[in-house]
Amino acid sequence: MTDNFSQPAGTKPVIWTVSVTRLFDLFRDISLEFDHLATITPIQLGFEKAVQYIRQKLATEHCDAIIAAGSNGAYLKSRLSVPVILIRPGGFDLLQALGKARRVGNRIGVITYKTPLPALQEFQKSFQLPLDQRSYVTEEDARSQLNELKAAGINVVVGAGLVTELAEEAGMTAVFLYSAATVRQAFSDALEMTRMALTAAPRSHERLDTLRARYGLGDLIGESAAMEQVRRSILLYARSPAAVLIEGETGTGKELAAQALHQEYFARQGRRRQPPFVAINCGAIAESLLEAELFGYEEGAFTGSRRGGRSGLLETANGGTLFLDEIGEMPLHLQTRLLRVLEEKRVTRVGGQQPLAVEFRVISATHCDLRQAIADGRFRADLFFRLSALRLRIPALRERGEDIALLARRYLTQSLAALDSPLNDMLQHRIAHCLPPLLRYPWPGNIRELRNITERLALLLSSEILSDERDLPALLPELFAADSPPASMQSASDVLAQFGGDRAAAARYLGVSRTTFWRRLKAGS
Repeated sequence: MTDNFSQPAGTKPVIWTVSVTRLFDLFRDISLEFDHLATITPIQLGFEKAVQYIRQKLATEHCDAIIAAGSNGAYLKSRLSVPVILIRPGGFDLLQALGKARRVGNRIGVITYKTPLPALQEFQKSFQLPLDQRSYVTEEDARSQLNELKAAGINVVVGAGLVTELAEEAGMTAVFLYSAATVRQAFSDALEMTRMALTAAPRSHERLDTLRARYGLGDLIGESAAMEQVRRSILLYARSPAAVLIEGETGTGKELAAQALHQEYFARQGRRRQPPFVAINCGAIAESLLEAELFGYEEGAFTGSRRGGRSGLLETANGGTLFLDEIGEMPLHLQTRLLRVLEEKRVTRVGGQQPLAVEFRVISATHCDLRQAIADGRFRADLFFRLSALRLRIPALRERGEDIALLARRYLTQSLAALDSPLNDMLQHRIAHCLPPLLRYPWPGNIRELRNITERLALLLSSEILSDERDLPALLPELFAADSPPASMQSASDVLAQFGGDRAAAARYLGVSRTTFWRRLKAGS
């Protein structure tokens, strides 16, 4: 089997969707929105038949990611080496599905794969709905759960593809759990995973066309004086090739500012073709791999090294911009090597002897206090001064006053459009009544948290679940929690408990990579 079949240069990411039930139709509809970004192939098979078919297909074709769901997705994930992105139902899906189910019957059964949904338990507690939640592992197990529900007089069932199919066979009313928004998110996750893989392990210069800045100065939205100062600073710094250190809390948009600075700098030089913008999160790659990713390596440099060696990110950024996100996470010994490269403008691959000339602008970003890290011996003072010739602070959302309402309305409009919910007068009225708690909240997760909250609020507004703004405390408890500490002050273990053990969600909330989150968890901080 040849799972690592080489991908031709210049092609779009390849994504396969795998499903056997009504999810197939949803995949087909949503994939049309992404066909300009990826080559998407639907596979209408499940379990072992799908595994055998995909293994044969991989012998001659390349695939970057597979998207699947439920028990079928778990089966594929355990048997294939290609990354499998699982569609995970969340609170949005649940609220939408329960709204539909309540219009059919008062007693509702919910059956999910392996584990119950934590969001359902909170929802049931808040609204005291007569729900019977079950889980299953095998198809026979699912049939048994359905039979028990039917015997108990429950005829409306919420579940994924297999459950809804079996429920309809049993003469019950079935409500499909997955929403279009969640499927869209799975496609976005697959594309983002591919982008990160290309950034962390670039294939020489054959994929440089994908390493482009997507955002410009116009994407820094806000009318506050603080944001106007950020835009003025970017225009000023675009006149100079000096290194820039961007500082700000997690979720404020530091990479967006870095991309805008990159665009403005090279636009001033009259470049017709945009040079590469190479971004790496220094906390997202294991320390044992970070050196090879940054500096590249020669053939035979270490066990498992690629034949012919490989260029590193510093070479890939030649002629463009190197963006070092979470620079404070870089190990000390690599700080020393990076400083030498910046001073000499030459890089030597791991295991190599011949230095290669490189020329790029370096932009770095951090959410921590690097001066304190210097005092603690965790960061080199000379590297700090080399990286911070120019400094740009991105304000926290709570410091941006009127921008909160502006951004909230913008994101709500976008999320409602994604849900195919027209922005009529009634919705405008309901949005206006929901804004006060958004304006009072301190936003510890900044813009990233605002986007997440508005996506959830858009779903509530477009459904029948939120009938009155007085329901908001039960549906959006974080907005009303008294003395809620900022994310940066919470321990990793507390955040993990808050998200029911979901490490990915906890890492996103803290604004760090999974690797960094795992380190903090082990350190007990």
